[in-house]
Amino acid sequence: DLGGASSKPGALEISAKEEAARVLPALEIILNNFPNAIVSIDTFRSDIAKICIENGASIINDISGGNFDSKMFETIAKLNVPYILMHIQGTPQTMQQNPVYENILMDIAKEFSVKLSKLHQLGVNDIIVDPGFGFGKTTAQNYELLNQLEYFTSFNKTIMVGFSRKSMVNKVLNIGAKEAVNGTTVLNTIALMKGAKILRVHDVKEAVEAINLFSSLSKNNLEASNQRK
Repeated sequence: DLGGASSKPGALEISAKEEAARVLPALEIILNNFPNAIVSIDTFRSDIAKICIENGASIINDISGGNFDSKMFETIAKLNVPYILMHIQGTPQTMQQNPVYENILMDIAKEFSVKLSKLHQLGVNDIIVDPGFGFGKTTAQNYELLNQLEYFTSFNKTIMVGFSRKSMVNKVLNIGAKEAVNGTTVLNTIALMKGAKILRVHDVKEAVEAINLFSSLSKNNLEASNQRK
């Protein structure tokens, strides 16, 4: 997953020109060295999405879920590529100032429902949904959302989550980001058990180990279930 613009809380917004200048050379280097790599582009700009797909990227990961660029959905439809639809309240500059929800699960589910309908009408069906942990959500709201994550399986879309070294780990454990690998792995495992299929991480080895152990558990449960039948 390759992005040229930071989306951490309070990050400064950069121009599309600067974003392209950062992303395109990196994309070229990756694909020259790893031609079979499946590269997703983390961008909320339809123009950046278009040029990156034209230069070999495969997936668009939009933190804004189409909120920041009204042309994103129609661009994805024309490009005919998988799209990661993430939820965010506010912008990276404002999202953590005072996030408020009437009911966080239902509010996000309603927004996903409306956007999925729009995407389906445009012919976009290869969609991954990401509840956007840490994007316009307090620590308590993040855990409330994680506790009910399995609800999103009702959309019949692949679920992606990203907890890696985020404040929902660090604040609870009172640690720094560099110490958050173990806490991240715990949350990744919980998310897998609640239906997540894609983990967005910094620490790949630890995430793969969590997935392999969870897969072994799932396989064992399936075999035990078949034997009972």
